[in-house]
Amino acid sequence: MRAFATIGKVVLYLSLATIAPAFALQEQKESKQEEKQQHAQPQQQQHSQQQNQQKQPTQQQGHNNHQAQQQSQKDQQHQQQAQQQNQKDQQHQQQAQQRSYNQQPAQHSQEQQRVQQAAWQEHRSQNWHSDHRDWQQRGGYNGYRIPEDRYNGYFGPNYAFVIYNQPYMVVGGFPRFQSGGYWFSVVDPWPNTWANNWYQTDDVYVVYENNGYYMYNRRHPHVGIAISVSM
Repeated sequence: MRAFATIGKVVLYLSLATIAPAFALQEQKESKQEEKQQHAQPQQQQHSQQQNQQKQPTQQQGHNNHQAQQQSQKDQQHQQQAQQQNQKDQQHQQQAQQRSYNQQPAQHSQEQQRVQQAAWQEHRSQNWHSDHRDWQQRGGYNGYRIPEDRYNGYFGPNYAFVIYNQPYMVVGGFPRFQSGGYWFSVVDPWPNTWANNWYQTDDVYVVYENNGYYMYNRRHPHVGIAISVSM
């Protein structure tokens, strides 16, 4: 019995001697794995931070580019608005100058007044519808043409004037008056329904329509008198 007990103790000691180193080896392996994982985590975090830092400049650059484009568009809009306002101011200035010029009466001597009155009375029509001929009936307008920018700034329904206040002359028996820096010859008769002194009192304006120039009287807006232009 004692022999069996002694053998059992020997076997137990041998088993413990075998298990203990194996258990210690297993603990060493687990400890090394933990160290690797702990070492790998900071590296992964550092790599992730680096990627985020690389993305941030790109995102910031894209945001800056978008802001620059928006600012550029705003600057262009402001420039366009400033140009439009400048054009409006120039038009208003031209209109004011033209109105001021048209309101300043020209100085006519008594002889000039008599000649002017006689010329207008000579071109008065008793039957205007039969005596009147537009530029198409006259074979088309072949006279001087006012440049478009000049026309838009000095002529049309918004630029009325009184003929008597303008420089005036009679050429070849036809009345001729000046406005906006151009001379206008009246080649059409005027209706006898107009007042005898309409050229002294009525506002008239010059328009280009139907391939020719016509003078309109604001008191009689449906009657266009054919006129020709010269410098």
